[in-house]
Amino acid sequence: MLNSRRFMRTGLLLGEEGLRRLHEASVMVVGLGAVGGYALEGLARAGVGRLILVDFDTFDETNINRQILALTSTIGKKKTDVAAQRVKEINPDCVVETKDVFVNTDTIEDLLREPVDFVVDAIDALNPKCCLMQMLQEKGIPFISSMGAALKSDPSFIRLGALSKTKNCGLAKFIRKRLKKRGVDINKITCVSSEEQVNLPETAIMESEDKTQESGRIRNTLGSLPTITAIFGLTIANAVIKQLTANK
Repeated sequence: MLNSRRFMRTGLLLGEEGLRRLHEASVMVVGLGAVGGYALEGLARAGVGRLILVDFDTFDETNINRQILALTSTIGKKKTDVAAQRVKEINPDCVVETKDVFVNTDTIEDLLREPVDFVVDAIDALNPKCCLMQMLQEKGIPFISSMGAALKSDPSFIRLGALSKTKNCGLAKFIRKRLKKRGVDINKITCVSSEEQVNLPETAIMESEDKTQESGRIRNTLGSLPTITAIFGLTIANAVIKQLTANK
């Protein structure tokens, strides 16, 4: 049963019906890093009753500057395990499921086999992100995607809107092109992005030796602020909460 004292202040704003809808909702968070971790935090504290947590990675010391789940004590631990434990500390009544999988064409069907009310797309790898967004739209599952939060520093430029309307976001630009080729209607995809036109110092991008499971290619390490990634994640969580509790 939903703890009335634990979620009292949310109930004062959303009412008993709003709390009930959140308690009965199932939300999947794909990617538990900088943006996904904060999105999860907002959803858990709002009282979402079932959370499916998806990530294949473990925490590294370099995550600590911007990821709410990354601590000295969690370095080397699975992101899904750490996230599940935190959710239970926030709301012991929440049903938590974890899936330690890398999203791609081989895993996406099984991942979305069970029905969910909403999906948070906080993946930062291009191909898996496009694969997930395409499948979610084809299945008619409501979702919100995060675009690029790295290299941004001004929160006043953060926007929630259609993917087709994004500006000054390199990740969104690549995603739009790829999804159009796949026949995906980008006008119907909601995302969080920043319209900030960045003027980067030379130190903002560093060549990285880390290789992704996605392709084996070397990826650049991009400078980022904890404040911006947090606002991205909480903006997504807020939008999900509002949509789950909206009068239908």
